[in-house]
Amino acid sequence: MGGYILKRIVSLIMVLFVVAVVDFIIIHLTPGDPAAVILGSHASEDELARLREQLGLNLPITLQFAKWISGVLQGDLGWSIFMNMPVTQAIYEHMGPTLSLTIFAEVIAVVFAIPLGVMAANRRGSWIDQGLMILALLGISLPSFLIGLNLILLLAVQMNWLPAAGYQPLSSGIFNHLKYLILPAISLGIMQGALIARMTRSSMLEVMNENYIRTAEAKGLKTRIVLYKHAFRNAFIPILTVIGLSFATLIGGAVVIETVFNIPGIGKLIVNSVLRRDYQVIQGAVLMIATSYVLINLVVDLLYAYIDPRVKYEKS
Repeated sequence: MGGYILKRIVSLIMVLFVVAVVDFIIIHLTPGDPAAVILGSHASEDELARLREQLGLNLPITLQFAKWISGVLQGDLGWSIFMNMPVTQAIYEHMGPTLSLTIFAEVIAVVFAIPLGVMAANRRGSWIDQGLMILALLGISLPSFLIGLNLILLLAVQMNWLPAAGYQPLSSGIFNHLKYLILPAISLGIMQGALIARMTRSSMLEVMNENYIRTAEAKGLKTRIVLYKHAFRNAFIPILTVIGLSFATLIGGAVVIETVFNIPGIGKLIVNSVLRRDYQVIQGAVLMIATSYVLINLVVDLLYAYIDPRVKYEKS
């Protein structure tokens, strides 16, 4: 187990290094002068030259990358010119809304998707199964921002049940906090919920053809016990994989939804930083999202052995 964990950590470090290289190169190859965007069209050449020197843009790109990556290894992601604060502080201040939105969206996706997937598998071939899978296909096909805009029109504008946009921190009260997250969480969670439901159905169908399921049914056990205690437990590993990947995807996918609902999270921070050409913030935020993604994958892999004792990790 220890050897497997060490091997995975080494591979994750290599993945993050590649992500850092690609992240840095793509941002610095974007056309335009960041100094001119920051200072505006009325800045003099001397002012532009001083800012380029301050940002290190006058150095060769290899030296810029070496300087940035050495800072990253020391926990320093750089300095935001526009917000006048360290990038790590900017990310930390915007992380709370994104985590709240992501967790709420994942809870909505899992709570609805798993029972519906189990129900579809249990009623295979029926109109219930076909109807649920059509809904799941529709949920996968519709973009989250389109769902969000329609929810705003229906529930916020026409019915006035929920706020159309904005954010309230948890310190303002749990009800007030969740009230502003319901619409964006539903918009963000529908696609992932549809994927989880389809995987739950497929995984359950494979397990329900096993002999021990037929034996449990022959013993006269209740359908609910057969489905959830025997079938679902053995079908859970691929479902867990999709849940883990969906949670990591939600963190990165919150960019559009946070913009639509004006939520001051990491996604809104990235969008604003792109418009301002705030290189340091963009690089730091993208690297943070990539790190979250690979760490979640590692945690999911390690959970396999605890969920299913048949899973064994070996050093290759």
